[in-house]
Amino acid sequence: MSTPQTLRARAEEQAASLPPLLARAEHLAGAVLLGDHGRRRAGMGDDFWQYRPAQMGDSRRMIDHRRSARGDTEFVREREWQIAQSVMLWVDQGASMRFSSDPNVPQKGDRARLLGLALSILLVRGGERVGLTGTTLPPRRGTAQILRLAEMLSEDGPDDYQPPEHRAMIPSARAVFISDFMGDTSAVKTALTKAADRGVRGVMLHVLDPSEEAFPFRGRTIFESVGGSLRHETLKANDLKARYLDRLAARKDELRHLCSVTGWHYGVHHTDASAQTALLWLYRAMDIGRGVAA
Repeated sequence: MSTPQTLRARAEEQAASLPPLLARAEHLAGAVLLGDHGRRRAGMGDDFWQYRPAQMGDSRRMIDHRRSARGDTEFVREREWQIAQSVMLWVDQGASMRFSSDPNVPQKGDRARLLGLALSILLVRGGERVGLTGTTLPPRRGTAQILRLAEMLSEDGPDDYQPPEHRAMIPSARAVFISDFMGDTSAVKTALTKAADRGVRGVMLHVLDPSEEAFPFRGRTIFESVGGSLRHETLKANDLKARYLDRLAARKDELRHLCSVTGWHYGVHHTDASAQTALLWLYRAMDIGRGVAA
């Protein structure tokens, strides 16, 4: 049981991490924000989208008389369809996400949290409701929700690999999963299948450290999971490279196929690459009216 002293120390440590995370997420979101996050089709909304020639069946109230007075054709003023979506976010907080192969490269978890929070800021600014998967933080709007997201995303999980949360999926909502997906893929399959059954479409971002792609190890090497539950020692690490890379490629193919059959987008991000590029991909992939190639 935690003592009041240790509980206070943990609380102060968590509180101290929030301002830098929020500041970095706000800065990153500001760099990517290119305008309101609209659903680019005609429908109910406040923002002008386009003029089009009047068609049979259009009511007289739809005619824009000022635009139509410029010529002999009657025009209808269409507004952009803006319907607030519920977006559910899952950011892997397992111990494996605390890995970094170089002090100059961010931990996978740090990058995942930054991207998840920055994306949430963009979506909330666009009028969407954002929350966490499961029942702990249902989707809501507003600055207070961003603060709650930052607080909950700053927590670390005790296990090496954390399965994605799939409870309380809101029908026809959107979802974002950000992880290294190094754990059991059956849990990912279950989550995406349950999401698809409820009409939930989403985006999966596969976050990897550059060393996990290159496998630069040679000679005697001890491989140990961050949480300490797994350990393997070898005298010839280079002999494992081909098998490891084959398994990594197979895992990517499995995740990509799973996303394809459930209507999700799949992308890979390396922690030594630009966070802005990854956020822009996520932001565009969240747009319902657009298909995005990873």
